Amino acid sequence: MIRHLFKLIWNKKKTHALLMIEIWASFMVLFGLASLIVYNVGNYTQPLGFEYKNVWAISLKSNQDTTDVEQKIQRALQQLKTYADVESATRMSSNFPFSANSMNNGVEYNKKKIMADFYVTDDNFAKTLDIPMATGKWYRNADSIGKYTPVIINQKAKEGLFGDENPMGKIIGERFKVVGTVNTFKAKGEFMADKPAIFELLNAKSPWNDLLLIRVKPGTDAVFEAKIVKNITSMLTGWSVEVDHLADSRKNQHNLTLVPVIIFLIVCSFLLINVALGLFGVLNLSIAKRRSEIGLRRALGATEKGISTQFIGEIWVLATFGMLVGLLFAAQFPLLNVFDLHANVYITAIVVSIIVIYLIVTLCALFPSRQAATIQPAVALHEE
Repeated sequence: MIRHLFKLIWNKKKTHALLMIEIWASFMVLFGLASLIVYNVGNYTQPLGFEYKNVWAISLKSNQDTTDVEQKIQRALQQLKTYADVESATRMSSNFPFSANSMNNGVEYNKKKIMADFYVTDDNFAKTLDIPMATGKWYRNADSIGKYTPVIINQKAKEGLFGDENPMGKIIGERFKVVGTVNTFKAKGEFMADKPAIFELLNAKSPWNDLLLIRVKPGTDAVFEAKIVKNITSMLTGWSVEVDHLADSRKNQHNLTLVPVIIFLIVCSFLLINVALGLFGVLNLSIAKRRSEIGLRRALGATEKGISTQFIGEIWVLATFGMLVGLLFAAQFPLLNVFDLHANVYITAIVVSIIVIYLIVTLCALFPSRQAATIQPAVALHEE
């Protein structure tokens, strides 16, 4: 039966060529969409690594002021710590969580080199963002006295540099000493892949790291925000102050990820609808042309179920021919490690795409195949 169906469709390949191309194109678009969704869902299920709620980012810009910049930043930080509504405050580089800024560099240990995101922070960063330590402890300002700058690394950086080796106390690069590890830190949001991250102790005398993070008490409103801006601008004449809520910045990051997915989903949906309509029309036309054949089959003893199964089988074979070419293209993605994604992402996307295509063609074939099954042999042969 299966061999007969394949032979039947193959003999009519020129007739169904356009439909096969549509199925191939639908499979490829669906594969791309499924890969994107599987990748993002996989990232979303991984922990963020920190707590963003009730955390505000305060960006200080000195503008034309170049006198004692680092001291003025420290004064603003100390002022923030005096407010009753501020539970914790910290100073860091401009690439705060969910921001558009980034800072990365290559680091090496024992001939193993990785590219890692760097975050320059003070000793209060982990407390402000509620980052749990996996091993060791967060660095303190007193640790800056030594020859090496203390750093905290995440699990991805540990795996890339040390593998199963204990990283505590190891020297990476030329000036960093590992004093602790954290599990994950996805600064760009839940949809970000877990990448190597390194936290470096901030030099309080540096004028460059002018970003302050504060954790405020739940329920703190815009009145307190306005108070902060007013007090800091009066303290630092000529400076500009901007406040970002991490919860709002997180939504913006999510939009950057979800908007392309939604657009891709709409395009894919229209393409699949067109293919479904084409299949539906082809089946109805095929039934109209093959009424005498169906009547003869019924007269020779074919059951309604048998007729219905044959038409569904034909459309499955047609879809299979269309997807075989698509599979040849899709299989190259995990083999060639395209876009540096894990092979499981592509394999899952291929399986999902195959299931969706077969589901669509089955739904398109159900009604026409039932119509074909209800054709009475006497009526069909009489019309012929």
